[in-house]
Amino acid sequence: MAEVAAWFAQFASVLTLENLVLCFTGALIGTFVGVLPGIGPAATLALLLPVTFTLDPAGALIMLAAIYYGAQYGSSTTAILLNLPGETSGIVTALDGHRLALSGRAGPAIAIAALASLFAGLATAVFIAVAAGPVAQWSLLLSPAGLAGLIALGLFAAAVIAPGKPLPAVILILVGACIGLVGTDSGGGLPRFTLSITELRDGIGFVPLVMGLFGISELIRSLETGSRPERIPPIGWPWPTRRDLRASLGPTLRGTTIGAILGAIPGVSTVMAALAARGVERAFKTRDRPLGEGAIAGVSAPEAANNASAQSALIPLLTLGLPGNPVIAVLAGALMIHGLAPGPGFIPNNPDLFNALIASFVVGNVILVILNLPLAAVWASLLRVPFRKLVPLIVVLSVIGVHSVNSSLFDVWTMLAFGVFGWLLVRLGLQPTPIVLGYILGPALEEYLRRTLLFSRGDPSVFLTDPFSLASLLLIAAGSGFLLLRRLRRSDRR
Repeated sequence: MAEVAAWFAQFASVLTLENLVLCFTGALIGTFVGVLPGIGPAATLALLLPVTFTLDPAGALIMLAAIYYGAQYGSSTTAILLNLPGETSGIVTALDGHRLALSGRAGPAIAIAALASLFAGLATAVFIAVAAGPVAQWSLLLSPAGLAGLIALGLFAAAVIAPGKPLPAVILILVGACIGLVGTDSGGGLPRFTLSITELRDGIGFVPLVMGLFGISELIRSLETGSRPERIPPIGWPWPTRRDLRASLGPTLRGTTIGAILGAIPGVSTVMAALAARGVERAFKTRDRPLGEGAIAGVSAPEAANNASAQSALIPLLTLGLPGNPVIAVLAGALMIHGLAPGPGFIPNNPDLFNALIASFVVGNVILVILNLPLAAVWASLLRVPFRKLVPLIVVLSVIGVHSVNSSLFDVWTMLAFGVFGWLLVRLGLQPTPIVLGYILGPALEEYLRRTLLFSRGDPSVFLTDPFSLASLLLIAAGSGFLLLRRLRRSDRR
């Protein structure tokens, strides 16, 4: 009874007028971002970070999280109506969703996507509440050597799972780690990698880094895309039939399970979870049409999976301090800006903040269904607005936001420089995500390495005697051997 009373108390804290407004605002912005291709939730979170400085940590986290999972909802609307997803995970939904729209069943498809996402969001909130606590307690038992091994394993997994070849991802992680180490050494108190530039003594700021890599670079890239569609298919009656609900029940349950499990693995993106859910559905017989020809299962399974994975990705961040994707990395930066370090001890030390976040998932997902079902046509019509007219406004707001953090023009130039750098990476077929992961986890890895060697008096063999560190190193070695063997086999075939 005490736990139930605590849950109701947290719901009461979330249902305050201020938090409700923040949750609604985040859901509204997230839906807007999901509808408009070319911006993305990571860029939006980066651009809105300065806005959250005046909020308390709970309000900031509620708003930013609502933007994140709100983008998953908004992406499905334009993916179904126009075959134009605003988020990468919407690509999987578009395969069957757009077929349904062309056959005159856009309304039921949007409704099924919203209901599947709602169920996945509520179920995953319960999953996080149940699983995160024990994981957090377990993480407190880790030694500095074990934590260093887990961080190294997380970086390796991020490099392997990242799109493209692992070697460039590893290089970008190292680049990000070097960027994170710029500034004054916390151990010796001496400046390092500052190039005698006074402004770099305090390090390179997280806000200009992510706003440049994800905000400005995405704006530049989006200007290179084509024109917007003008014709929107008729939506019709938005409520699905009983047959549609029965056809979506099993795929929704399976997609939720797959997304919740995969999302808790650092490095797994929402699009990977959506693809996995769709792949599993191939083993089951669909109740209406085959997959790829307008099956309801092709909408409900990936939508449930991507929303579940988006939320469960918070588990490794809050328990181990491992951000698995760029959006979660921005959330980690937001927590650190508010003086909260994600990782072991976060949930036991901040139970009210954690419970308020879980309660906001429930409220936010309900708000998103209310926003998406009646206003689907309105959201789709936003695509008629020329994106070139939005770019100057977004750039001005970005400059004002970055300058307001430290009142520094150097931060503004840093943001613009990283914006060009991020755009060049995308043009080369590389993703800037590993840089942010290296920036956040690189200094943490250095700190735990330093602690381990300090306690062991410089003896590196402690990494082989600690069970968690040894297991992490063995997994890294096995993964490296597998990648090398696969590359040698490909070379022999050629």
